[in-house]
Amino acid sequence: MRQDLQKLRRTLAAVVEAMGYELVGVEFHPRRDSSLLRIYIDGKDGVTLDDCRRVSHQIGGVLDVEDPIAGRYTLEISSPGLDRPLFEPRDFVRFAGSEVRIQLRELLDGRRKLIGRLLGMRDDDVMIVDGEGREWRVPLERIEKARLVPEL
Repeated sequence: MRQDLQKLRRTLAAVVEAMGYELVGVEFHPRRDSSLLRIYIDGKDGVTLDDCRRVSHQIGGVLDVEDPIAGRYTLEISSPGLDRPLFEPRDFVRFAGSEVRIQLRELLDGRRKLIGRLLGMRDDDVMIVDGEGREWRVPLERIEKARLVPEL
């Protein structure tokens, strides 16, 4: 599904960007009865409920025609929020200097969760420094979830 999700992401990005928004990311959560397709969008002035409705209408039409997901699913359009999810290498570069929370697919030096200051990218690795000053080099493909930690 990972490569199918990348293909779906490209299709959705074209629709979202044509409407003047940024496609932040796409999550797919398969479930037995009805899966969840969550799409995060952003705009230069943020995102309103009406923005989400408009994008949902457009994307819903595209998904009905393309039919990329087998079975029933719920489509959810969302703002990235204060704890913005990070998906692509460009996100890790863009938000360098921010505090992040990373959950890994598997253990890395005995840890599955990391919190620290994002340093950016080096090759295909995300670089962070934790609260104890240890620098972590995390391969992008090992990251299950990454989110900004809101700084209030």
